[in-house]
Amino acid sequence: MADDHTTVAVQQYLDELAGVSGDAPAEPIVRALIERSVDRLRLLCSTLLFRSYPRLTRPPLNLDADELLSSVVHRLLKALREVRPTTVRQFFALANRHMRWELNDLARRLDKETPAQGLSGAVIASPETSDSQLSPNTLRVLEAIESLPEEEREAFDLVRIQGFSQVEAADLIGVSPKTVRRRLNQGLLLLMDKLSDLEPTLAPGAEN
Repeated sequence: MADDHTTVAVQQYLDELAGVSGDAPAEPIVRALIERSVDRLRLLCSTLLFRSYPRLTRPPLNLDADELLSSVVHRLLKALREVRPTTVRQFFALANRHMRWELNDLARRLDKETPAQGLSGAVIASPETSDSQLSPNTLRVLEAIESLPEEEREAFDLVRIQGFSQVEAADLIGVSPKTVRRRLNQGLLLLMDKLSDLEPTLAPGAEN
């Protein structure tokens, strides 16, 4: 029920933001929007960090969900000066994108300083390494995921990267589990086509 209330409140702030024009200040609405959605943003940060980037939580970085959330909020404050999502789904898709960008930036910097420890839960295995570190092939995978159409990328990100079930992802996006499954399978087919030379290990239709 609390999550439903969050969705309603976030949509109200997005509607207010959409109505801002000219020199009217948008910053107070943006800050209120983020404050109202912070619990769900923290959950998304924690899920993505610990399921897909656990090595960033260990020394030398010792990243925790609150630190990631702080960086993502900073990114969102800047992004919302230029981008105006009109739906709850678009807002959280924007947040998810900045979470991935922040984590990928941190992982790349860590790889330059220390031997890579691997991205647990990588969606497609790289033939160069069993640890799925940020090798050139892994970077290709990340870029291919980012290039997916918005709906397919969103479903793929929630289910295959962040580890939500298809039912949980459907509730978050606001569609049926069947729609999530269709978008996920389409995304997998597109990725398999783009990355056929990497011999992807996941087949369309896999249940989560």
